[in-house]
Amino acid sequence: MPTNETISLDPTRTALVNVHWQHDIVTPEGAFAPYFAESVQRHGVIGTTLGVVSAFRRVGALVVWTRAAFQPGYPELILNTGLNHAIKNLGALIDGSPGAQIIPDLSPQHQEPVVSHPGTSPFPNTALDSILRHHGIDTVLFTGVATNVTVEGSARDAVNLGYNVILVSDACAAATDEAHEATLATFSLLGKTAAAEDIQSALDLMEAAEQAPLVGPNVLT
Repeated sequence: MPTNETISLDPTRTALVNVHWQHDIVTPEGAFAPYFAESVQRHGVIGTTLGVVSAFRRVGALVVWTRAAFQPGYPELILNTGLNHAIKNLGALIDGSPGAQIIPDLSPQHQEPVVSHPGTSPFPNTALDSILRHHGIDTVLFTGVATNVTVEGSARDAVNLGYNVILVSDACAAATDEAHEATLATFSLLGKTAAAEDIQSALDLMEAAEQAPLVGPNVLT
């Protein structure tokens, strides 16, 4: 779902936050495979996300990863939602287990922050907001799964904290296409949505502008 707006990005003030690219959530072998794996594969969102991540790395912009992780026995999990009951019933996302790890295709580089958290958003009670502010970030882009749960929850928290927010529309997936599209439609009231190719083009334009030589009629040699 491309945006009709022109996207302009300053890599020094923009961060990419990748939400829950974990084995248990996005792979066919994961605990939540019946919900998300087919959509992730059908839309090729892992490859699309990798393209966006690579573009951010190329221009030196901040890349952050978030992962849901729980202690054995789920002492921090409040069983007040169907999702939380499912996490416990499936034995999913135990910290230190293979299922809680970020998939190899999107493996974080050593300098990229990885924020672990027990809820549907990586902002409450974590260092994520501090990390972004330390780097002078005012614009945050999101990729991840699921569009209508953790990605939307994270994006709304970012809006409430004062960030400009963009959802990378084809670097997210939900259990159904209808749920995915509904989130993109409603989020336009709070931030922006843009396709990965538009994001990469905006970064390329900024990089080209920064590398262009300064020339003029009065240049001294």
